[in-house]
Amino acid sequence: MATTDIFMPALSSTMTEGKIVEWLKQPGDKVARGESVLVVESDKADMDVESFQDGYLAAVLMPAGSTAPVGETIGLIVETEAEIADAQAKAPSAPAAAPAPAPAPAPTQAAVQTPAPTPAPAPAPVAAPAPSAPVVNDGRIVASPRAKKLASQMGVDLATVRGSGPHGRIQAEDVEQASGQPISVPRVAEGTAPAAASVGAAAAGAPAAPAGNSFGRPGETVAFNTLQGAVNKNMEASLAVPCFRVGYTITTDKLDAFYKQVKPKGVTMTALLAKAVAATLARHPQVNAATTAAGMAYPADVNVAVAVAMEDGGLITPVLRNADRTDLYEMSRQWGDLVKRSRSKQLQPEEYSTGTFTLSNLGMFGVDRFDAILPPGTGAILAVAASRPTVVANKDGSIAVKRQMQVNLTADHRVIYGADGAAFLKDLADLIENRPESLAL
Repeated sequence: MATTDIFMPALSSTMTEGKIVEWLKQPGDKVARGESVLVVESDKADMDVESFQDGYLAAVLMPAGSTAPVGETIGLIVETEAEIADAQAKAPSAPAAAPAPAPAPAPTQAAVQTPAPTPAPAPAPVAAPAPSAPVVNDGRIVASPRAKKLASQMGVDLATVRGSGPHGRIQAEDVEQASGQPISVPRVAEGTAPAAASVGAAAAGAPAAPAGNSFGRPGETVAFNTLQGAVNKNMEASLAVPCFRVGYTITTDKLDAFYKQVKPKGVTMTALLAKAVAATLARHPQVNAATTAAGMAYPADVNVAVAVAMEDGGLITPVLRNADRTDLYEMSRQWGDLVKRSRSKQLQPEEYSTGTFTLSNLGMFGVDRFDAILPPGTGAILAVAASRPTVVANKDGSIAVKRQMQVNLTADHRVIYGADGAAFLKDLADLIENRPESLAL
């Protein structure tokens, strides 16, 4: 009898454990080579795990909802239907449905699965305010943590909600729609809104004070999800990097004027800033470099990662690859697609793990300055604050009001020196202040 173990795969370089979102096959089901067997939530995305061979799923050793370390045996595949019973009899007992990782026998065979692109589901931003006809799910209910929390708070029965996520996974907006609530604007997005903040606009109206985000209720202790755990590990790892920080004030009047011209054509401020950063990085390869065990590594490409906050907690950094050579309008389209698929955890590993420089933009919140934490494996990250009207003195001594924003660079001092960082910021400021229209050429 030939039995093949299904291991928990490593779906990213930082993944140490994964959560089984859903088994797409049940014990006894026939599986074909290349067919998806289960969905795993890694530290960055939900991804299908495929079988490397034809056969039958004999046993599920870790049920949906369980978390297992990378390399753990989570299921068994046999070649023939007649071998199923024998494999089940010899298999370690499967833990109950509770999400509790349990030790399993050490794997003895080669891995059978590999991450594969998840079939792109139709993202479903929903517009209708009224709930549609009730849906009855008679199978397993797969929902995001935020969707479960919202359902609990709103009294929505998840069994009646149609999921718009991958494989019918119920998302937070599905719960909001089912409850008859207006779909909330996704709480994302460092980097998805203009850096220019309309100061004073908020004070003009008198809407009810917005409630801040919370992942738990008073008195609760909420476990970190997989993504949050991975981000925490990265932040702890960054403490070992000797960093320095340097800031620069950039006047954005010309950039803001240019943005008004190209915004109707689909250009976003994030793409505009990423393009400016990439064009400057191309002239400052030292700031695009990173420390490795072998020395200073200079990437062949300029890939700008942009931090995006996920609604369930944690951060992900979709990457605008070859940003210095990509057309501004194409980059805006790419960014919109990356953000959309980030929210549904449909990014492929190369779309979030190949950044050579990171951009973090909190300008949409009106902050005047902040420092960012350096992502491991890169040399620098740029924190972009809001653009604000500021009274400044001109060279001739006259006074004027100009829009200015503060940018702060956090850099690995082992590979980037203060003069490198300062020269990069000076050139970035020159581009934004004097030649922003060149970004569209």
